[in-house]
Amino acid sequence: MTKWRQLSPILVINFITTLSFSLVLPFLIVLVLDFGGNALIYGLLGASFSLFQLIASPILGSWSDKKGRRPILLLSHVGTMISWVGLLIAVSISVTELTSINNNIIGAVMITVPLVILFLSRIFDGMTGGAVSVANAYLADISSEEDLAKNYGYMAVAANLGFVVGPTMSGLLSNTSFGLKLPIIIALGIGLIGFFMIFFFLDEDISTPSKVNSEESKPKSKSFRDVLKIPHVSILLLLNFLIFLAFNFFYVSFPVYALGPDLGWSLTQLGLFYSGFGLTMAITQGPILSYASKRYSEGFLIILGSIILGAGFAAAAIGNNIAIVACVLLVSVGNGISYPSLLALIASHGKGNDQGRIQGVASSFGSVASILGLISGGLLFESIGKNIFFISAIIMLLVTLLSIKFAIMEEGHSEYRIHHQANHTFLGSHHLHHIVHKKHENVQVE
Repeated sequence: MTKWRQLSPILVINFITTLSFSLVLPFLIVLVLDFGGNALIYGLLGASFSLFQLIASPILGSWSDKKGRRPILLLSHVGTMISWVGLLIAVSISVTELTSINNNIIGAVMITVPLVILFLSRIFDGMTGGAVSVANAYLADISSEEDLAKNYGYMAVAANLGFVVGPTMSGLLSNTSFGLKLPIIIALGIGLIGFFMIFFFLDEDISTPSKVNSEESKPKSKSFRDVLKIPHVSILLLLNFLIFLAFNFFYVSFPVYALGPDLGWSLTQLGLFYSGFGLTMAITQGPILSYASKRYSEGFLIILGSIILGAGFAAAAIGNNIAIVACVLLVSVGNGISYPSLLALIASHGKGNDQGRIQGVASSFGSVASILGLISGGLLFESIGKNIFFISAIIMLLVTLLSIKFAIMEEGHSEYRIHHQANHTFLGSHHLHHIVHKKHENVQVE
């Protein structure tokens, strides 16, 4: 059993990391617009972070295997704090134009000194942004096999709670006489607290498999092509890619949509939106998913979550108050149900030395989808506005259909048990119970 003394520091650090970022997140779009950018530039800003994180994360992960988790977590926090300093400089100097662009593809964009500093800050944060993956590796180091899934659930709840507090604080703090500087300074202070938490309270676990295994006992890592040959993994990776793509269309477009003439929100309202999203996600990934995952199969939860998520994206395009409330609830519940279930399925298809490689390939698929989604999403929003949310909904419909196909494919692999053989009208005579109910060796779920 995992000791709470080991677990609590990494949970607090995860909360602090999310809190620090979510303090800045709501007004990043405002800075991009004020500094001369548009939705496409906002997408490029997010993509630049994801791209450099994609490049740097494997390197930082390898270093953490050799040098330990704590030094890399410290490095990551220092990088984030330096990026907040850059952000503080950007909001403190005058907007000086360097050049401007105006065409049918990019739209009207002004490249300014603060905008360049903003990009450099996010790129630097991406280069040192291995905190989440290294924190997950640390959690795996200290967790017993039976506690691992539960402890990852605690990590998700800690992150979501940070997302509840941060955006609300951001909206309130940005309305003071200090303007946007105050939440950035607070984010810096919180990052410093996280640094000292890691330095003084995080125990470095030196008994990780990478340190105790001899070179001879290390199994050969599978190649990318080998991973795709594992039964059904390719369709899971495609689902991972599509969910990331749809979500990033929404992520890059909604703040511009909310602060624009369609909704006309203030920063405080946008912060409350993110907080509501985080709170609902925390509830979903806590008691709701804990109950559902015991009763229903991961395949069924992906199907159900994808339908709910698609409905939430479509609700965002309607744009009235009731639809936006529905959007918050549906998107957070749908994502909270479907994505952890997909991660569990991906993990279940890895055995021994396959596990790390499969997780790495899945992470790469998600990162590439994020980069493409943020850039193309920004371009699409400039062209079609809020109709981009319908594209996200259509992608989730495709995810739903592929998930049903996957569930049927898995039928022959003993992942599910038939509880009833009588008449069923969906997916043939007994497919529904294959897809819905989990296999239990000793307990039958009715």
